[in-house]
Amino acid sequence: MTTFHVPDMTCGHCEKSVSSALAKALPGVPVAIDLANHRVTLDGGDAAKAEEAIRDAGYSPEKIAVA
Repeated sequence: MTTFHVPDMTCGHCEKSVSSALAKALPGVPVAIDLANHRVTLDGGDAAKAEEAIRDAGYSPEKIAVA
């Protein structure tokens, strides 16, 4: 499991953009988004690819946990 803090993800549109980018980059990987705390958690998948997808969507992910 990998969690990113995405401080510039601030609204529903941001949440949809990040979710869509991750679905395209890592199809089938479960993603949970906590908009209130600006966190994105992936249950599996390639963390580097996820980080790149979030950046390509225009956001600034910071990896905070890997389990």
